[in-house]
Amino acid sequence: MNKSEHLDSVIKTHQITKEEKLLNKFRERNKEVKDDLFEHYKGSIYNPFNSGSYAKNTAINTKFDFDLIAPFKRYAFGTKGTLKEMYEDVYDFLYEKYKDVAKVKKQKVSIGIEFYADSENDIVKIDVTPGRELNEKQYIEDSKLNLYVYSRYGKFDAGSERIQTNIQAQIDSIRNRATTEKDSIRKIIRLLKVWKKTKFDYPTKSYFLELITIKAFDNKTIAGNLWDKLKTVLEYIKDEVTKDSFTLKDKGNSSNDLADTLTESEKRTLSNDMKNILDRIEENDENIKTYFPENAKFKEDKKEENKYQVKGSGFFTIPPKNERFG
Repeated sequence: MNKSEHLDSVIKTHQITKEEKLLNKFRERNKEVKDDLFEHYKGSIYNPFNSGSYAKNTAINTKFDFDLIAPFKRYAFGTKGTLKEMYEDVYDFLYEKYKDVAKVKKQKVSIGIEFYADSENDIVKIDVTPGRELNEKQYIEDSKLNLYVYSRYGKFDAGSERIQTNIQAQIDSIRNRATTEKDSIRKIIRLLKVWKKTKFDYPTKSYFLELITIKAFDNKTIAGNLWDKLKTVLEYIKDEVTKDSFTLKDKGNSSNDLADTLTESEKRTLSNDMKNILDRIEENDENIKTYFPENAKFKEDKKEENKYQVKGSGFFTIPPKNERFG
C-alpha cells in the first residue's frame, strides 16, 4: 500500500471542520465559560483566552478539547494570596456554577468541565487553567503566568508553584512557524495525536508531542513524502527521549523543561512505543492502519471526493448536478 496516501487520508478524515456542528457547540460553551469567569472576577482577571490545539490549528476531530486560560492579576486573591488559593477559588466557582449540568473536576494544572451529553449525545469539555501574572501589572506586556500543580505532573510534585510560563508564546511558536515548514509540522503533530487517541489515558501530553515534533524538525533533515517525514520524527523520538541529555524547553519559559513532565518510566514507554510502530510497519505496510487509523465516520466523504477524479490525472470530472454539494 502507499503509506503516504493513507496518512494523507488519515489527516483529511480527522479534519476538525468535518465536525462543524459539534465544533459550534464547543464554541458556544467556551464563550459561556469565558464570559462567566470574566463577569465573576471582574477587575481581578484579564481576558480569558483559548489555548491548546484549537488555538494552534493542530486539533483533530476525534478528541475535541477546548483549553481556556484564565489569567489573574497579581493580587487578585489578596496581597498574600497563594496560587493554591487561586486554583481552589476558581474550582469552587466553576463547581457551583456548573454542577447541575456538568462534571467539574480538578486536574493536574487545570479544572475540567465536562458537560453532560445533550439530546444528540454530544459531550462538550472545557479545560480551564487558572494562572496568575508573574509581575504586577506586567501581564499585558509580557504574558507571563504562574500555574499551580494540583496533582503530580511528571517531576512536579502536587502543590508545586514552580511552573512559570507564557501560554501565548507557546501558541505562537507553533501557529507562526516558518511557512515552508508549517504545513508539514502540523500534519505530523495531527498524526501523532491520532496515534495517541488509540492509547488509553496516555501520559504524554499533546504539548509535549508538539514540542518534540518541532525539535525533530530543528535537529534532523526531514524531507520526502509524508511517511518519510513521519518516520524521521518517530525515529527521533525513539532515539532521543530516553537520553540523560534530552531536554524539551517550554517555548513560554526556557527555564521549564517539558521532559520533566514525564517520569523516566514514561519516557521509556514512549520510546518503546515509537520503536514498536516503526518495527511493525517495517514488517507489513498494512500495520500503519492500526497506529494511524482513518476516522471511519468520514471515510465515505473521502470516497465521494475521489469518485470523480480521473485516474492518472490531477483533474476532476464534473459530477451530475444532483450530486454536487451533498
